[in-house]
Amino acid sequence: MSLLQELGAQLRATSDELPTGLVTAAMERLRNATEILNWVREQSVDDLGVPMLGNATEHAERAAAAVRAAQDAIEAYLAAIGLAGTPGAAPGQEWRAALREDETPRAEAPGPAEKPEALGPWWQQRVAQLTGEPAPEKQQPPEKTGTPELLRRVAAGVRAGDRARLGRELHAVTASTGLGLSAVTAPVLHRLAGDLLGHDPRPEDVPRLRSAAESRVKALLPGTSPAVLETLISRICRAPVKEPPPQAGEAQDTSTHPADNAVTASVLTGVLLARLGRDAASLNPDAPEPVRRQPEADEDRR
Repeated sequence: MSLLQELGAQLRATSDELPTGLVTAAMERLRNATEILNWVREQSVDDLGVPMLGNATEHAERAAAAVRAAQDAIEAYLAAIGLAGTPGAAPGQEWRAALREDETPRAEAPGPAEKPEALGPWWQQRVAQLTGEPAPEKQQPPEKTGTPELLRRVAAGVRAGDRARLGRELHAVTASTGLGLSAVTAPVLHRLAGDLLGHDPRPEDVPRLRSAAESRVKALLPGTSPAVLETLISRICRAPVKEPPPQAGEAQDTSTHPADNAVTASVLTGVLLARLGRDAASLNPDAPEPVRRQPEADEDRR
């Protein structure tokens, strides 16, 4: 290996080791926490730390942008010295890091067993409103399912077009597991959208992604607001999020339920998988690298 090739290999390894996926997951968790506090403070005169979370989210967004800029700069430099496409780790691996993010075993502290959530059945109530599928009359204790596994189960239900199955999977977990879908899905959606489009999502791709997903998401989540899906697609394409005008006969609602983004993002993941012809097993972080579609491929394939 020549000195130039060795330099290129070291630069590519440095780029691959940048924690893009973890930073993105942290940013989405901060956004999710802000949404929860915004929802809670509707009943409180206290700001509940929302401004501080907003500052933290802004810092995380800047960190994510800086990491992406560093990766782009490395790729540009490698291309300039004639080493573009040098064999190495496949690009766009942030989704794998996100899916492994909460599967790390946690050391159990000695003492009494962990107490169940004491927030009431608000997660199940919102899932019922979004999916139209009521919670089981005899609710079983929530399963100890990790968020990545929940995402795979939801995606399987979406691929099958089974709304009842989708409802069962979402009803069966705790609120904390369900809310974690917001963080886990962010880099996964960016990768899936890029594979569907044939290039990294750009602001001008918002209408194309909307067209690809809107009807299927609405069919599986009849209770979701179009604004939730629009926000998710705008984030995927890194486009400014626009506030849609209120529909006829509806009052402007400035608050978003914290479950809405999590549930809608998981369903959108399944919809994009279906459009790509992939199954839920492809969301395993150890699965083989998916093949990106060519831009000229049929965009209307279901």
